[in-house]
Amino acid sequence: MTQVDHTSAAPASRRGRADLSPLRALWPHVRRYKGRAGAALVALVVAALATLVVPVAVRRMIDFGFDADHAGYIRQYFLVMIGVVGVLAAASAFRYCLVMTLGERIVADLRAEVFTHLLKLDGAFYDQARAGEIVSRLTADTTQIKSAVGASASVALRNIVLFIGAAVMMVITSPWLSVILLVLIPAIVVVLLGSGRGVRKRSREAQDTLAGASAYATEAVGAMRTLQANTAEDAAKQRFDGAVEHAFDAARDAIRARALLTGVAIFLIFASIVGILWAGANAVLSGSMSAGTLGQFVLYAVLAASGLGQLGEVWGEVSQAAGATERIAELIAEEPKVAAPAAPLALPAPPIGAVRFDAVGFAYPTRPDIPALCGVSFTVKPGERVAFVGPSGGGKSTLFQLLLRFYDPSSGRIEVDGIDIAAADPRAVRARLALVPQDVAIFAASIRENIRLGRPEASDAEVEEAGRLAAADEFVERLPERWETLVGERGVTLSGGQRQRIAIARAILRKAPILLLDEATSALDAESETLVQQALDRSMQGRTTLVIAHRLATVLSADRILVMEHGRIVEEGRHAELVAKGGLYARLAALQFGENGPAAPQMAEASPI
Repeated sequence: MTQVDHTSAAPASRRGRADLSPLRALWPHVRRYKGRAGAALVALVVAALATLVVPVAVRRMIDFGFDADHAGYIRQYFLVMIGVVGVLAAASAFRYCLVMTLGERIVADLRAEVFTHLLKLDGAFYDQARAGEIVSRLTADTTQIKSAVGASASVALRNIVLFIGAAVMMVITSPWLSVILLVLIPAIVVVLLGSGRGVRKRSREAQDTLAGASAYATEAVGAMRTLQANTAEDAAKQRFDGAVEHAFDAARDAIRARALLTGVAIFLIFASIVGILWAGANAVLSGSMSAGTLGQFVLYAVLAASGLGQLGEVWGEVSQAAGATERIAELIAEEPKVAAPAAPLALPAPPIGAVRFDAVGFAYPTRPDIPALCGVSFTVKPGERVAFVGPSGGGKSTLFQLLLRFYDPSSGRIEVDGIDIAAADPRAVRARLALVPQDVAIFAASIRENIRLGRPEASDAEVEEAGRLAAADEFVERLPERWETLVGERGVTLSGGQRQRIAIARAILRKAPILLLDEATSALDAESETLVQQALDRSMQGRTTLVIAHRLATVLSADRILVMEHGRIVEEGRHAELVAKGGLYARLAALQFGENGPAAPQMAEASPI
């Protein structure tokens, strides 16, 4: 998968070996429930022993039950067999329940572990990964593992025990007939192992292609209105059909490999039984073996053969699980480049609200040769309001990305309250920041839950107060369920301005000492903008505020304005000072306010930022 090459590079060298070694990654999860696993193993052994007793009873019934002198024993033999079958049924049911619940428990833990790990990965990972492909690993691959750890593992263990027990009993029953099987069994095992390599390789390819199709489907569903607005349904259908067809081809190859493996295994196993029957029949005719002994041996041979035959089928499923486990292991093995140091420095308490960039340089991992920031230095004092303006691509949003520690700078240092954030815990740094992004993320939940994301422990009253300060109550009060109204995936039922007011309410609720506003009012109408500006002005009292804006009217009253271009700060000052310089800011102001610009400062009263 091209989108996760960085996650799969390390294990790629192992794929050629095509073994089941990735399944070892599941052992810590199994060991966590060793009591349940041990009980399942005991039940499995009891069921296998009960099965192995049946041929002995059949032998005695054949040799003695049909003799007139021992006719009274036949009822006893049948009663014993009924008892054995009862033990077998109870042990099998107990084993199935234990193993299946163990599989469900392990996969639930695995999904939780993977999701927890995803929460720790940094911006560099998500710049390249596709959400749909990650979700495929989290859902489809773990489901495949559940099948293997539950039903397949249970069947495999049962048949291994049955095969070993039946083989031992065959040797005890007739050593010379067992020699035939001892010659054939290694050949059968070699075939199973050899074919299993091909099954696992094709299963991995099928899972990768299915993940690609799922990734595109996730993107398409999320952008359905864009597709429909551009009448691109046919193009989307063709692309998804192609992805699905590719996934089908890969799955078909895996199925064919499994079918071939199953067919070859069944032929070799039952052909060997036919050979044993022929040899045993001749022995019975010559009088060197009783019919009951031959019957017992044949039953054990059938048990051993069916065990190997089912192992052939299960081997394919286990091989698929190995491929799925490998894909998940790659995800878990991905290490975040931004992480807390072993001994993180504590930020001062109470918070100060100071920010400092010192000769910071940075290039995005996906574009390492194109610098986004070049030696940027500035200091923001506690309580100061600083605005960043300039053309798109100048590096303004990158400042926020680095301050939030989604990335670490390639050179220089960034300080919050006098502490280098690279030496602090990222969560502690982010706890002092409240972000209002331009592209607001809204979850498929209620308005209350979306606002509470800013501070999960906040009370309902605090959530509603934050909503009122952000002027969200203006539209919430008109909704039938008010704060409990569900907004749909990505807030599809809300307007852009309504989504942005929810984001502002989150930031207000967060009560962080440093407020980051990235085009916070860009999607608001004039009336709502005035209300939100006033709310933000109240919330900024005593807070350090960093503002990114393209609309210069929103930054006229900032304590300082930093003008950025090509990753550098090219101008600094207040509005009037920058206009007087006649540089980049003056050109931007002329475009927005007109050549004569004296009316612009009058807007400052309505733009408190």
